[in-house]
Amino acid sequence: MTQLTEQLLHQALQLSQDEREELADQLYLSLHAPAEPPAEVEAAWNQEIARRIGEVETGSVTLVAAEQVHGDVRKILNGG
Repeated sequence: MTQLTEQLLHQALQLSQDEREELADQLYLSLHAPAEPPAEVEAAWNQEIARRIGEVETGSVTLVAAEQVHGDVRKILNGG
């Protein structure tokens, strides 16, 4: 460990249990956070979102209630 890391650890151990848990959670998330998508991927998703909104607004697609979709999926998963 570097001297800075040892200092940080020493300071962290002085925190309350709740504060140490929160710090540990934040450190864990920083190591496992999803990477930011490349700009072209973000742009492609924005175009797709705009296209789908347009379809809904013009009525060119049929919307299905989430409850119905969930029910259909449950039937499929239960073999029916």
